[in-house]
Amino acid sequence: MTQHAVLDSLKHRHLRVRTDRAATLGDAVMACLVMPAEFRRAQAHYPIVFQRDLKSGRLSALALFGFENGENLFLGENGWDAAWIPLAHAVQPFLIGRTTDPAATPQVHIDLASSRVSEAEGERLFDDMGNPAAFLEEVAQSLGDLDGAYRASGAFYEALERHDLVESFMFEVPQADGSRQSLAGFLTINEERLRTLPADVLGELHAAGHLLPIFMAVASVGRFAELVARKSSRAHG
Repeated sequence: MTQHAVLDSLKHRHLRVRTDRAATLGDAVMACLVMPAEFRRAQAHYPIVFQRDLKSGRLSALALFGFENGENLFLGENGWDAAWIPLAHAVQPFLIGRTTDPAATPQVHIDLASSRVSEAEGERLFDDMGNPAAFLEEVAQSLGDLDGAYRASGAFYEALERHDLVESFMFEVPQADGSRQSLAGFLTINEERLRTLPADVLGELHAAGHLLPIFMAVASVGRFAELVARKSSRAHG
């Protein structure tokens, strides 16, 4: 259950938000959305895969943390074992709220039902005078960055579709008992198609800023081996 509310300095002056990482705080997740603008940083830690919405058919990208629902192989007793977390997950329990007026300034919302929200632990959102704390100002900046990256992502996915650059794939995950678990339902960059693109198309993708995130998504495939090693380590740990 969620309970979204517009953040208010009077109603929520005494609220705090926990920033540590734990399963009880909502971090036990297999994946989260990652924006093309984040691919350079994401590929240093996580495999990047694509998925297609069953209703709209639209593409989006995910950073994988595990191979099954609720499995985060980066989460341990000492928190999150990676130097960077995608913005879509890092900003929780905050989100951007919009009105029906497209010209209106977006508002910062908070999920009051989140286990991160507390009055006793964590970072304060407002000072005693009701002014935004430094933590909240950082959150607002991150939300703005995420919103901008999301809005810019449409052109990237449109280019992938236009040039037929994604394909389905299946990854076999070795299990402790010697069996294999199939990771399916996701898409990845079609490397053969990418290699055969004409020079003018490559130039067009580069000029639009799409070529770098494409290459970063390709590079991230190498992170599957590390993810398998993390799973194996836990199985034998």
